[in-house]
Amino acid sequence: MAKGILGKKLGMTQIFTQDGKLVPVTVIEAGNSVVLQNKTVENDGYNAVQLGFGIVKDKNVTSPMKGHFAKAGVKPVKVIKEIRLSEASEYTVGQEIGVDIFAEGEIVDVTGTAKGKGFAGVIKRHNFRRGPMAHGSKSHREPGSMGPRMSGGGGKVFKGKKLPGRMGNQKVTVQRLTVVRVDAERNLILIKGGIPGPKGSFMLIKNTVKPKK
Repeated sequence: MAKGILGKKLGMTQIFTQDGKLVPVTVIEAGNSVVLQNKTVENDGYNAVQLGFGIVKDKNVTSPMKGHFAKAGVKPVKVIKEIRLSEASEYTVGQEIGVDIFAEGEIVDVTGTAKGKGFAGVIKRHNFRRGPMAHGSKSHREPGSMGPRMSGGGGKVFKGKKLPGRMGNQKVTVQRLTVVRVDAERNLILIKGGIPGPKGSFMLIKNTVKPKK
Protein backbone atom coordinates (compact mmCIF):
# COMPACT_ATOMS: atom_id res chain seq x y z
CA MET A 1 0.00 0.00 0.00
CA ALA A 2 1.16 3.55 -0.67
CA LYS A 3 2.58 5.29 2.38
CA GLY A 4 3.66 8.84 2.95
CA ILE A 5 4.42 11.54 5.45
CA LEU A 6 4.51 15.34 5.50
CA GLY A 7 7.57 17.28 6.58
CA LYS A 8 9.38 20.63 6.63
CA LYS A 9 12.69 21.22 4.87
CA LEU A 10 15.43 22.34 7.27
CA GLY A 11 18.29 22.58 4.78
CA MET A 12 21.13 20.56 3.33
CA THR A 13 24.26 19.04 4.80
CA GLN A 14 26.57 16.12 4.18
CA ILE A 15 27.26 12.95 6.12
CA PHE A 16 29.58 9.97 5.90
CA THR A 17 28.19 6.50 5.28
CA GLN A 18 29.49 3.38 6.98
CA ASP A 19 31.79 2.65 4.05
CA GLY A 20 33.33 6.13 4.24
CA LYS A 21 31.53 7.81 1.34
CA LEU A 22 30.51 11.47 1.63
CA VAL A 23 26.84 11.89 0.74
CA PRO A 24 24.96 15.20 0.32
CA VAL A 25 21.59 15.01 2.06
CA THR A 26 18.52 17.15 2.64
CA VAL A 27 17.33 17.23 6.25
CA ILE A 28 13.55 17.10 6.67
CA GLU A 29 11.71 17.48 9.93
CA ALA A 30 8.85 15.05 9.54
CA GLY A 31 7.04 15.16 12.85
CA ASN A 32 4.02 13.03 13.45
CA SER A 33 1.62 13.45 10.54
CA VAL A 34 -1.99 12.90 11.54
CA VAL A 35 -4.66 11.14 9.48
CA LEU A 36 -7.59 13.54 8.95
CA GLN A 37 -9.81 11.56 6.59
CA ASN A 38 -10.08 8.36 4.60
CA LYS A 39 -11.67 8.81 1.19
CA THR A 40 -13.31 5.89 -0.61
CA VAL A 41 -14.71 5.21 -4.06
CA GLU A 42 -18.22 4.88 -2.65
CA ASN A 43 -18.25 8.29 -0.95
CA ASP A 44 -15.73 10.40 -2.88
CA GLY A 45 -15.14 8.62 -6.18
CA TYR A 46 -11.55 7.60 -5.39
CA ASN A 47 -9.46 6.04 -2.64
CA ALA A 48 -7.13 8.33 -0.72
CA VAL A 49 -5.84 9.17 2.73
CA GLN A 50 -5.72 12.80 3.89
CA LEU A 51 -2.76 13.80 6.07
CA GLY A 52 -2.13 16.92 8.13
CA PHE A 53 1.06 18.45 9.51
CA GLY A 54 2.28 21.59 11.23
CA ILE A 55 1.06 23.95 13.91
CA VAL A 56 -1.41 26.74 13.25
CA LYS A 57 -3.14 29.21 15.56
CA ASP A 58 -6.86 28.76 16.11
CA LYS A 59 -7.57 32.33 14.97
CA ASN A 60 -6.14 31.46 11.54
CA VAL A 61 -8.48 28.50 11.02
CA THR A 62 -11.79 28.99 9.23
CA SER A 63 -15.03 27.67 10.70
CA PRO A 64 -15.47 24.89 8.09
CA MET A 65 -11.92 23.65 8.75
CA LYS A 66 -12.50 23.77 12.52
CA GLY A 67 -15.42 21.42 11.99
CA HIS A 68 -13.28 19.18 9.80
CA PHE A 69 -10.59 18.92 12.49
CA ALA A 70 -13.18 18.40 15.24
CA LYS A 71 -14.78 15.56 13.30
CA ALA A 72 -11.38 13.85 13.07
CA GLY A 73 -10.70 14.56 16.75
CA VAL A 74 -7.34 16.25 16.10
CA LYS A 75 -5.81 19.68 16.65
CA PRO A 76 -5.76 22.14 13.72
CA VAL A 77 -2.84 21.65 11.33
CA LYS A 78 -1.20 24.00 8.86
CA VAL A 79 -0.74 21.75 5.81
CA ILE A 80 -3.15 19.18 4.38
CA LYS A 81 -2.21 16.76 1.58
CA GLU A 82 -3.76 13.67 0.04
CA ILE A 83 -2.18 10.44 -1.10
CA ARG A 84 -4.08 8.49 -3.74
CA LEU A 85 -4.46 4.79 -3.03
CA SER A 86 -5.32 1.87 -5.27
CA GLU A 87 -7.34 0.26 -2.48
CA ALA A 88 -9.22 1.46 0.57
CA SER A 89 -7.02 3.04 3.25
CA GLU A 90 -5.83 0.91 6.16
CA TYR A 91 -5.17 3.97 8.32
CA THR A 92 -7.57 5.12 11.03
CA VAL A 93 -8.71 8.71 11.46
CA GLY A 94 -6.66 10.42 14.16
CA GLN A 95 -3.72 8.04 13.76
CA GLU A 96 -0.25 9.60 13.93
CA ILE A 97 2.37 8.52 11.39
CA GLY A 98 6.05 8.92 12.24
CA VAL A 99 9.24 8.86 10.23
CA ASP A 100 9.81 5.23 11.17
CA ILE A 101 7.47 4.15 8.35
CA PHE A 102 10.52 4.62 6.11
CA ALA A 103 13.79 2.74 6.47
CA GLU A 104 17.36 3.43 5.48
CA GLY A 105 17.96 2.61 1.81
CA GLU A 106 14.32 2.92 0.80
CA ILE A 107 13.46 4.74 -2.45
CA VAL A 108 10.97 7.62 -2.19
CA ASP A 109 9.40 10.40 -4.24
CA VAL A 110 9.39 13.92 -2.77
CA THR A 111 6.95 16.64 -3.81
CA GLY A 112 7.50 20.29 -2.95
CA THR A 113 7.01 23.81 -4.26
CA ALA A 114 10.01 25.18 -6.14
CA LYS A 115 11.48 28.57 -5.32
CA GLY A 116 9.73 31.44 -7.05
CA LYS A 117 12.07 33.47 -9.27
CA GLY A 118 9.66 36.09 -10.53
CA PHE A 119 9.12 37.15 -14.14
CA ALA A 120 11.82 35.85 -16.47
CA GLY A 121 12.57 36.04 -20.17
CA VAL A 122 12.96 33.14 -22.55
CA ILE A 123 16.76 32.96 -22.21
CA LYS A 124 16.64 32.39 -18.46
CA ARG A 125 13.33 30.52 -18.39
CA HIS A 126 13.70 28.21 -21.41
CA ASN A 127 17.44 28.35 -22.17
CA PHE A 128 16.97 30.14 -25.50
CA ARG A 129 20.04 31.45 -27.33
CA ARG A 130 20.43 35.20 -27.70
CA GLY A 131 20.53 36.95 -31.03
CA PRO A 132 23.55 38.73 -32.54
CA MET A 133 24.91 41.51 -30.36
CA ALA A 134 26.06 43.66 -33.30
CA HIS A 135 24.59 47.14 -33.65
CA GLY A 136 22.73 46.17 -36.81
CA SER A 137 20.74 43.50 -35.02
CA LYS A 138 17.33 44.45 -33.63
CA SER A 139 16.85 41.17 -31.75
CA HIS A 140 19.14 40.45 -28.82
CA ARG A 141 17.08 38.68 -26.13
CA GLU A 142 13.63 38.57 -27.76
CA PRO A 143 11.72 35.26 -28.06
CA GLY A 144 11.64 35.47 -31.87
CA SER A 145 8.90 34.38 -34.25
CA MET A 146 5.48 33.58 -32.83
CA GLY A 147 4.82 30.80 -35.33
CA PRO A 148 2.91 30.39 -38.59
CA ARG A 149 -0.03 32.54 -39.56
CA MET A 150 -3.37 30.84 -39.58
CA SER A 151 -6.01 31.20 -42.29
CA GLY A 152 -8.15 34.29 -41.95
CA GLY A 153 -7.39 37.81 -40.90
CA GLY A 154 -4.60 37.21 -38.38
CA GLY A 155 -2.10 34.89 -36.75
CA LYS A 156 -2.43 32.60 -33.80
CA VAL A 157 -0.02 31.68 -31.02
CA PHE A 158 -0.30 27.96 -30.33
CA LYS A 159 -0.92 26.81 -26.78
CA GLY A 160 2.29 25.79 -25.03
CA LYS A 161 4.49 28.27 -26.88
CA LYS A 162 7.62 29.02 -24.85
CA LEU A 163 7.38 32.69 -23.92
CA PRO A 164 8.44 34.98 -21.06
CA GLY A 165 6.51 34.52 -17.84
CA ARG A 166 6.62 33.55 -14.20
CA MET A 167 9.46 31.18 -13.37
CA GLY A 168 9.38 28.76 -10.47
CA ASN A 169 6.79 28.63 -7.66
CA GLN A 170 5.35 25.41 -9.08
CA LYS A 171 4.78 21.96 -7.66
CA VAL A 172 7.74 19.74 -8.47
CA THR A 173 8.20 16.03 -7.78
CA VAL A 174 11.67 14.47 -7.67
CA GLN A 175 11.49 10.70 -8.06
CA ARG A 176 13.69 7.85 -6.88
CA LEU A 177 15.54 9.52 -4.02
CA THR A 178 17.26 7.35 -1.42
CA VAL A 179 16.59 7.57 2.31
CA VAL A 180 20.05 7.78 3.89
CA ARG A 181 19.12 7.97 7.57
CA VAL A 182 16.02 8.01 9.79
CA ASP A 183 16.13 9.59 13.26
CA ALA A 184 12.87 8.66 14.96
CA GLU A 185 13.82 10.34 18.26
CA ARG A 186 14.21 13.78 16.67
CA ASN A 187 11.64 13.18 13.89
CA LEU A 188 14.25 13.71 11.17
CA ILE A 189 14.67 11.98 7.85
CA LEU A 190 17.75 12.50 5.67
CA ILE A 191 17.30 12.06 1.93
CA LYS A 192 20.13 11.93 -0.58
CA GLY A 193 20.36 14.87 -2.98
CA GLY A 194 18.46 18.11 -3.37
CA ILE A 195 14.73 18.64 -2.95
CA PRO A 196 12.69 21.51 -4.47
CA GLY A 197 11.70 24.39 -2.25
CA PRO A 198 13.34 26.89 0.13
CA LYS A 199 14.16 26.23 3.76
CA GLY A 200 11.04 26.02 5.87
CA SER A 201 8.82 24.86 3.02
CA PHE A 202 6.52 21.87 3.42
CA MET A 203 6.73 18.74 1.31
CA LEU A 204 5.24 15.31 0.86
CA ILE A 205 7.39 12.18 1.06
CA LYS A 206 5.93 8.93 -0.24
CA ASN A 207 7.17 5.60 -1.53
CA THR A 208 8.19 5.77 -5.17
CA VAL A 209 5.88 4.93 -8.05
CA LYS A 210 8.91 3.68 -9.99
CA PRO A 211 10.48 0.98 -7.82
CA LYS A 212 12.50 -0.35 -10.75
CA LYS A 213 14.42 1.58 -13.39
